Amino acid sequence: MTNAAVSEPAVEAPPKPSFAQTVEAPPKLSFAQTVEAPPKLSFPQTITSLPRSFWMGCTMEMWERLAYYGVRVVMPIYIAQADEPGGLHFSQQDKGTIYMVWALIQSLLPMVTGGYADRYGYKRTIFITAWLKIIGYLLMATQQSFAGFLLGVVILATGTALFKPGIQGTLAQSMDKSNSSVGWGLFYWLVNIGAAIGPPLAGYLHGKGWSWVFYGCAAIISLNFLMLLTYKEVDSGADKTSDAWKVFKDTIKNIWDARLITVILLLSGFWLMMYQLWDLMPNFYTDWISSTSFVNNNPWLPTAWLDIKDPRGVQLKQENVLNVNAVSIVLLLVPFSYLVARMRVLSAMTLGILVATFGILVSGTTTSLYVLFLGILLFSVGEMLTGPKKSEYFALIAPKGKKALYLGYVNIPAAIGPAIGALMAGILYGTRGEKATLALRYLAEKTDLAKGKAWDGDVASLSELLGVSRQEAFRTLQGTLHIDAAEATRLLWDTYRPYEIWYSFAAVGVASLVGMLIFSRRSRRWKDLDV
Repeated sequence: MTNAAVSEPAVEAPPKPSFAQTVEAPPKLSFAQTVEAPPKLSFPQTITSLPRSFWMGCTMEMWERLAYYGVRVVMPIYIAQADEPGGLHFSQQDKGTIYMVWALIQSLLPMVTGGYADRYGYKRTIFITAWLKIIGYLLMATQQSFAGFLLGVVILATGTALFKPGIQGTLAQSMDKSNSSVGWGLFYWLVNIGAAIGPPLAGYLHGKGWSWVFYGCAAIISLNFLMLLTYKEVDSGADKTSDAWKVFKDTIKNIWDARLITVILLLSGFWLMMYQLWDLMPNFYTDWISSTSFVNNNPWLPTAWLDIKDPRGVQLKQENVLNVNAVSIVLLLVPFSYLVARMRVLSAMTLGILVATFGILVSGTTTSLYVLFLGILLFSVGEMLTGPKKSEYFALIAPKGKKALYLGYVNIPAAIGPAIGALMAGILYGTRGEKATLALRYLAEKTDLAKGKAWDGDVASLSELLGVSRQEAFRTLQGTLHIDAAEATRLLWDTYRPYEIWYSFAAVGVASLVGMLIFSRRSRRWKDLDV
């Protein structure tokens, strides 16, 4: 495939007006007249038109995502699950703070580092990031304190922030309008191969001890050093004489456009909702959803996929359940990308937000594993419509020589949305959703364990009031009420309705959907944004 991908350089399209330029509304035209259709290429022709640099960039991103999602899908359990053996046992609010810092650094820095990647070269940027990410994973493997673990997250996030523009700039310079839709779809597909392998690999490494998860991911990242030796640098087309200060000023100057800021904010709402599948759902699933009947009905399941520690019975590990998301994308993304290749980019993103919002509601309001599978599948369809299209959109509207810069802007919604979502999840789940906390609350409100003691309503004071830790809360509830784990879980579910926290995230998705519908309609008046 690598050799077949080499082709004659595509003729470069004339530069589009920048966002900073004022563009007069064109006369009212039909959709077919307004948007020029890309050249008609068959799917095999589109594949072979993609050069070697495209496939190398995709492969490096695949290794990076394999490591990233291997850690990301199990980290909520390691950080904050109250009864996880060997876990850090931080609070849900502490987890929210860690994820907020992670999102802001990882996805805001590319707004600046994208310009530097254009200026100083993609390969050099990727080389530096590999070292940063390895150091970050090693710190996360060895540090048990909040400050030490957070330092590892900060270094890892910084490495990712530098890595993204280098890879995305390489890809953007390797495509043109005739193959960009399929190209970004293929990129997203290959990324999700890594994301699909990561969770079961993390589950296997977790069996050897939590630190091995992080050591394994550091080893995977090191494979990119070999990849960097196998292809030539891709020219960004940017001015190579600019000094670092000018690059920074140009980065800040280019973003100050009301329309660009609007689409960034709208996508931020979608990303706020989307990231909860990976950041909050692992804890929600572990606390509330029982897969015992599914396990009993499927004896073929590998032992490594099963959690035998749950007092309700043997469960399917949460990382393998959530992996339905990545597997669905691997199986369906290529045909999806081909089907929507001629669909207006903003229309595809709008439809994706609608489907994903419905999926998050289905996923978060059930205790049934089968309904959860349906919700994740719907969510995945929404992600397939929105995720690749956002990169395609920013790549197409980027002025010449500013591909990595504009693809750095793509990451801003993945900073604002997940950062606010992490704080929301920490507060909402920490006070109204976590099973351990609700067990403490039930003991304080409805049993004699707190008899003669006044509770001030702050869940953070419950452990001290009752003399029961979060780690022991659920077992104490069972012992006090003389009920088993399944009965205690149902009691807390019916009493406190923890599923209601997902309504807040879905409401944000609905707001983004309405805003995107309005923006998509208005953008037809602006030739530089109507794609």
